[in-house]
Amino acid sequence: MISRFLSAAALVLAFAAPGHAQDADAPIQQLLQEHSEIIQDSSRRTIGPAIDAIRDSGLPEAQLVLERWAAREMWLDEETGLFVYAEEIDRDTLRIFDFATAEEIGEVSDENYDQLKPNSGIRGMIGSALVKFQLSDPDPAARIDALDSLARNGNESHLPVLRASIEDETDPEIKTRKERLERLLTISFGATPEARIEAMDAFRGDLSVDVRAKLNPILATRTSAGTALPDGVNIARELEPGEDLTEVEAYELLVSEGLAPARLTDDMQRRTLQDNIDGDNVGGVPVASLSSPEARDRAYAALVEAGLAEAAATNAEVAQAIDDHVFYETYLEPNQAVTDAAEDVLNSIELSVSLNQFFDLSLDALSLASIYFLAAIGLAITFGVMRVINMAHGEFIMMGAYTGYVIQQIIPNYTVSILVAIPVAFAVTFGAGVAMERLVIRHLYSRPLETLLATFGISIALQQLAKNIFGTQARPLTSPGWLDGAWILNDVVSISYIRIAIFVLALCFLGIFLFIMKKTRLGLETRAVTQNPKMAASMGINPDKVNMMTFGLGSGIAGIAGVAIGLYAKVTSELGADYIVQSFMTVVVGGVGNIWGTLLGATMIGFLQKGIEWFNPSNTLAAQTYMIVFIIIFIQFRPRGIIALKGRAAGD
Repeated sequence: MISRFLSAAALVLAFAAPGHAQDADAPIQQLLQEHSEIIQDSSRRTIGPAIDAIRDSGLPEAQLVLERWAAREMWLDEETGLFVYAEEIDRDTLRIFDFATAEEIGEVSDENYDQLKPNSGIRGMIGSALVKFQLSDPDPAARIDALDSLARNGNESHLPVLRASIEDETDPEIKTRKERLERLLTISFGATPEARIEAMDAFRGDLSVDVRAKLNPILATRTSAGTALPDGVNIARELEPGEDLTEVEAYELLVSEGLAPARLTDDMQRRTLQDNIDGDNVGGVPVASLSSPEARDRAYAALVEAGLAEAAATNAEVAQAIDDHVFYETYLEPNQAVTDAAEDVLNSIELSVSLNQFFDLSLDALSLASIYFLAAIGLAITFGVMRVINMAHGEFIMMGAYTGYVIQQIIPNYTVSILVAIPVAFAVTFGAGVAMERLVIRHLYSRPLETLLATFGISIALQQLAKNIFGTQARPLTSPGWLDGAWILNDVVSISYIRIAIFVLALCFLGIFLFIMKKTRLGLETRAVTQNPKMAASMGINPDKVNMMTFGLGSGIAGIAGVAIGLYAKVTSELGADYIVQSFMTVVVGGVGNIWGTLLGATMIGFLQKGIEWFNPSNTLAAQTYMIVFIIIFIQFRPRGIIALKGRAAGD
């Protein structure tokens, strides 16, 4: 005792530096001195007690010591044996600080100081110890960083520290995260099976990936073989050779576990027999009889018995060995109650995942349906009212998209430019539609084949015109910043804000169209001409003017659809061609000339396409082929679509 006191006194007298004398009696310094030997000669195997002692000391300087140690900034004065932390001023000079007060001691030569350089393994252990302090840090951001680190690399030692920090947590969101992380760590490192099972039950139906990442390792298995199923082992299932594993895999397993000799291959047997031919015999068997598999097996067995060949199993012996053994999978987790609970919870999660995948698929289908509805609504008007097969309808969509692109070059504010582009695109394509109706379509009424050919030619001409003006390179139509990202409901269900905006836009145009058709003179006249053009003309309605305005309206709506579609698809001269087939299918399936039929047709095609793609995700071309085949079959039974109109649109 006296010698220890004298040594400490000697340390105090020996350690004097400019500006400040280090306090060798400080509790943190005494703690470091107590573990000085293993700190200096540290290894991952021996350093644990020192790190734990510093972490659990309750001293306010403990965090500083661990942080500086991990950062390789802790130094040992070789003369006094005291620990300091230091900054390297230059190659030979240190600015040293006292751990007890965090005050600067002074600048010294590094000649008598030894830098402690913990390896990566020790730094990892120190980092684990620091979690205790980080979880209680006054800065919420530091506590969140600690939780993120634990979520990635949490281990058994973190569990009691995390539990201790929960009660004093003041931030409700951080406390919820701590409680969740505590349950996740308990699944892997709980002290008892009951605690682990209770933690698992809290995650029934949870969709988060981190839960499955904790549960799946519990159900990891190892394949084994034996003469009988072993007792006291958590067996997952018994395997049947030829069904659950091939006979080759089964025998290789027997060989790897030392339960059977290596398999005798035909090539190995042939070479061995050739190498041991003695006159006209091999192993006492005449060479002339070796054409028989049984003779070759007898000859080889004789060579093995004579020590001239290695023991190996023939095909018959392989089959017998497989019949004589059982094959099974065992869980790496020894406790059956734990694996049963993990499997049960995973099954509940899989059910929840399946339901949410169906919901996510439905959102995608509704999103696609809204796009098809926007693309087809204008075609539904022109085709339904005028019986005009307008193959250039897709090019009106393309014109609307390019109009949005041009507006964005003039107005750099993306929000304002889109708001301006919508009415401008309507005006441009409305005018183009009116011009096309006046110059071409009006001369081809009641001649559908000539109309189809004429509009198809116009379609090609408009595509080439777009290439001449804008080139063949895709042009971006940039969405506003507030449409970036996606609405994420959980780890399975999400939908981009652009698709939500298109869905809302489709609903708006549905409302606008219904208002026009039900509440305006144009709508009244259009419905009259649709039902009976001769009667409408006799009542003072000009069918020619109605046709012109209707075609312009349909074309204008196609232009607005082009702006919407261009927000997530690259704008090219072929943009409209990608939607013309789906637009016609939507109109035909829904019912020609009926807005509600168009809506139902778009919904049906959207769900059908997404459903087929879900079953065959790697081949979208096949999915579209199946969809077209289904529609062909559908119109055999419903040739006028889901909702059929009476009047001119229905062919009456």
